[in-house]
Amino acid sequence: MDTLFLMNSLWVMVSAVLVILMIGGFILLETGSTRMKNAGHIAGKTILTFGISSIVFWAVGYGLIFGEGNPLIGLSDFFYSGYDIEGLALSGSVFFLFQLAFAGISLTIAFGGFAERAKLGAYLVFAVLFSVIVYPPIAHWIWGGGWLAEHGKQDFAGSTVVHLTGAMAAFAATLILKPRIGKYNKDGSANNLAGHNQVFTALSVLLLWVGWFGFNAGSTVSVDGAFFGFVALNTNLAAGAGVIAAMIISWIVMGKADVPMMLNGALAGLVAITASCAFVDTWAAVLIGFIAGFLVFYSIRFFESKGIDDPIAALSVHGTAGIWGTLSTGFFATPELATVGEPGLFYGGGLHQLGVQALGVVSSGAFAFIVSFILLTIMKAVMNGLRVTEEEEIIGLDMSEHGSYGYPEMVKTEKAIISSKLNA
Repeated sequence: MDTLFLMNSLWVMVSAVLVILMIGGFILLETGSTRMKNAGHIAGKTILTFGISSIVFWAVGYGLIFGEGNPLIGLSDFFYSGYDIEGLALSGSVFFLFQLAFAGISLTIAFGGFAERAKLGAYLVFAVLFSVIVYPPIAHWIWGGGWLAEHGKQDFAGSTVVHLTGAMAAFAATLILKPRIGKYNKDGSANNLAGHNQVFTALSVLLLWVGWFGFNAGSTVSVDGAFFGFVALNTNLAAGAGVIAAMIISWIVMGKADVPMMLNGALAGLVAITASCAFVDTWAAVLIGFIAGFLVFYSIRFFESKGIDDPIAALSVHGTAGIWGTLSTGFFATPELATVGEPGLFYGGGLHQLGVQALGVVSSGAFAFIVSFILLTIMKAVMNGLRVTEEEEIIGLDMSEHGSYGYPEMVKTEKAIISSKLNA
């Protein structure tokens, strides 16, 4: 066993751990962005559904993506047993774990559209269905040698495969579940159901930012030439540009530098650079992230104005930014770095690669949305609804779904309030 094989395996193993730790970032992001009464539920269901996606990926997900099959789906290598994979210059088990982490992240993004109103059973069932029917076909088309790969689709680490797929599933869920109680007034105006902990949200962004070095730089799956350093540099520059752009536009439009918007700007920059991090120069990475920061601001306001309740901005951060990031390689991919597909429009490649990128966005986004919408509609009919009752939603999912609060001191506070009213 040569040194390069071992070093590649070690690097990708570290990257897989970083990506899995991003689940913790998403726990803090969703918890901090929502109300205290749902905190324990959010934390618990996220861990549980990642466990479900792990088992499903082992049983069928990996084979559907990377197994031998046809341009639409893989049809072999189910129930992966740890064998080495032919043609890989690293451990097969490590590569498997790395890909499993990506599948889990996409599912976690999808569940952003369920936040604060879905039954626990809806999470459990959709975790299985998404991990079998929604995510694997798209991943196979682009990463598993499928029909989009044959066209030269550029998506180095998953702006389309992971982020847009998860966002489109979240979009379907928000439409079917409807807005949370109190989000909109009778005249259609929106209320700000503020998250309970901006410190949690900021910490989540830092964890995700660090995890993204595993997400993007780890996707080199090699230490040869230390190219992962260049990918990491582009990743960091785009995140920095995204947070600055979101701060600027929120300050101009709202008169204040909005903290949640700045945090969403950083994530939008990270999502956008995920497709292009290995294909563009550093100046382009800054521009891609900067544009993403502006886009996420207006996207969030657009969806809210249309009556779409998206508590953690999954549609904008992962959807809108994912679309922009995917298209960006069609403009900025350089001849030297375009190891997949063709150079972008600004480097003499014409409209060809931009067209391929647009085809990938439309086909993958439409597939994820339509299939998720159909699955959730069937689930709604079979499961007697996906949403908790009005009373359960008001009480909070911590108590109604699990019988305990994520913050137990809430019980003491409520008891004190009741006691003071009785003694008044």
